[in-house]
Amino acid sequence: MSSMKVAIYGQTYQDNAIEYLIELLDELEQVGAVVAIEEDFYELYKDRGASKGYSTFTIDHGLDATFDMFVSFGGDGTILRATTFVRDLGIPIVGVNTGRLGFLSTFKKEDVRKVVQEFKQGAYTVVERSLVQLNTKKLDQEFGNLNFALNEITVSRKDTTSMITVETFLNNEYLTSYWADGLIISTPTGSTGYSLSCGGPVIVPTAKSLVLTPIAPHNLNARPLVISDDTVIRLKVSGREENHLVSLDSRIASLENGEEITITKASFTIKMIEYTSESFLKTLRNKLLWGEDRRN
Repeated sequence: MSSMKVAIYGQTYQDNAIEYLIELLDELEQVGAVVAIEEDFYELYKDRGASKGYSTFTIDHGLDATFDMFVSFGGDGTILRATTFVRDLGIPIVGVNTGRLGFLSTFKKEDVRKVVQEFKQGAYTVVERSLVQLNTKKLDQEFGNLNFALNEITVSRKDTTSMITVETFLNNEYLTSYWADGLIISTPTGSTGYSLSCGGPVIVPTAKSLVLTPIAPHNLNARPLVISDDTVIRLKVSGREENHLVSLDSRIASLENGEEITITKASFTIKMIEYTSESFLKTLRNKLLWGEDRRN
């Protein structure tokens, strides 16, 4: 069997990740793996007096489809950034959690060696996560080829207390105009993120759905709407200000009101490694405390 090929990424401000990175590298060395570390994260590692040299990658070069695994050190936000490195290469991502329990980075940092051991044993499945993609001529220069999001695409008001009106069409049929602070178009993965905080439903990762969740709607009968993920969504924002914000996960740009925005499911998926020991439902129980009824 050819040796395992692993890419490693982490948030550079998370100093506590380094000791677990060292453990992971040790474990990878024992199985003779080929390793590449993201350039900035590698600098942080070298500052700690690391001796062994590793090859590096950046957002533009160094990664290809031959990698077996992409390990992300951090929280769920780190995984959202990891997708901008992986893009459509199909490298399966696993999140090692260095902070609070996440929905995406479910692996406890203390168990970091098991990432390698359980992968070698095949004690995992690969779950394909769908993404949403933005098509807007004006934003092409802003987002370039990173015009996709794993969690959600959000339109929202900009630096103002006045609301925006989001005219919404589904497959060219008029749905409604949300009068609100904004509108979230979320994937099943993103259903446990911002959308959930705004009253949206939890959707299991494999459901072929998207959810439209208004942010603080003034039309109080506006409810989150779950739609089929092959729907073409078209939005047009109006309001007192000249611009509004469009965000793709954590990347934000400003867009003129009246510009048409088209949102569809992306043409590729992000593969997430789900270890047999860490299922989505188990995470749901732990994270949302569904397993416990405090009254009993």
